[in-house]
Amino acid sequence: MRTATRVAATVAAAAAVLGAGWGVGALAGPVGEPPSAHVEEVTGHAEDAGHAAATAPDTDLPGGLAVSHDGHTLDLSSTALPAGDAVPLSFRLLGPDGEPVTAYETVHEQDLHLVAVRRDLTGYQHVHPVLAPDGTWTTTLALTPGSWRVVADAAPSALGRGVVLGADLAVGGASEPVPLPPPAPTAEVDGYTVTLEGGLVAGRESEVVLTVTRDGVPVTDLQPYLGARGHLVALRAGDLGYLHVHPTGGSGGEIRFAVEVPAAGDHRLFLDFRHGDVVHTAAFTLTARRTS
Repeated sequence: MRTATRVAATVAAAAAVLGAGWGVGALAGPVGEPPSAHVEEVTGHAEDAGHAAATAPDTDLPGGLAVSHDGHTLDLSSTALPAGDAVPLSFRLLGPDGEPVTAYETVHEQDLHLVAVRRDLTGYQHVHPVLAPDGTWTTTLALTPGSWRVVADAAPSALGRGVVLGADLAVGGASEPVPLPPPAPTAEVDGYTVTLEGGLVAGRESEVVLTVTRDGVPVTDLQPYLGARGHLVALRAGDLGYLHVHPTGGSGGEIRFAVEVPAAGDHRLFLDFRHGDVVHTAAFTLTARRTS
């Protein structure tokens, strides 16, 4: 699952407020990946064998905070949509020439990963849109009223590395922000219990172990999802800076991740795992502490 380009003036203004808390993120590669493939870069994750290698750009913006980066722009067909269970969303990634990008490298079995999340970190979705020949991506989202952020994570072939772009999406209807759930060691989803061990330390790689059980018994037959045992997306509360993390190992119902967040603060972690041919998502709140 990435030379920096000056972002538009509006993005720069937002970055002055939001970027200060983040810096550059990192992610761990998939199971069995050699250490030499672990490279930090601006998109908020470290390149592994499934991602093109990248040199470190001269910017401290993490993935998903900028609508434009590396000459590419996330162009939503509409920045306001109605609420609903299956709301159509279409968008394009525009290249340095202003034309839609039509060629992508496949990363973890998909040409583009799209994360949609409400600003209060509820309503999270990780979907894989369909690309038309003209460069338009389409998907449907389950949207509740409120302010949302969509994050596109892709590797345009001509760029030679990944880029992560984000844009705001207003969803009509009355809404109230939901407080961030407090940190807890377990999460319940679809009859499964997921237990989290470990913590986060700002600026330092930390191991996070997630164990999936059902009726008190470890789920030992987890199915591969996008070529891995599971996928973890971390979003920082407040600015929604993005990290996409892939497993470092695990067995039985256990999935291990190496996670590095660049700054202290509250984060919401979303684990996608597959069992019984269905993808389930468990969510946790973790507070990254400062390095002592």
